[in-house]
Amino acid sequence: MLLVKLLIIILLLAIIVSLFSGLFFLVKDDGSKKRTVNALTWRIGLSLLALAVIAIAGFAGLLPTKPGPL
Repeated sequence: MLLVKLLIIILLLAIIVSLFSGLFFLVKDDGSKKRTVNALTWRIGLSLLALAVIAIAGFAGLLPTKPGPL
């Protein structure tokens, strides 16, 4: 359970790093390079991976859930 939470935190930090690197490349490059697109593509891929890890861990019972109010 702790390993899954650590993996999710690492993925979220990687998403933030990719987002800011995309911003840096957007400001710094003159438009001839594809570094901005690559950084944002990595961010989308990491986001999908994080959602998949959360969904799989939730269905497997590795992440504790709280019951709803009903």
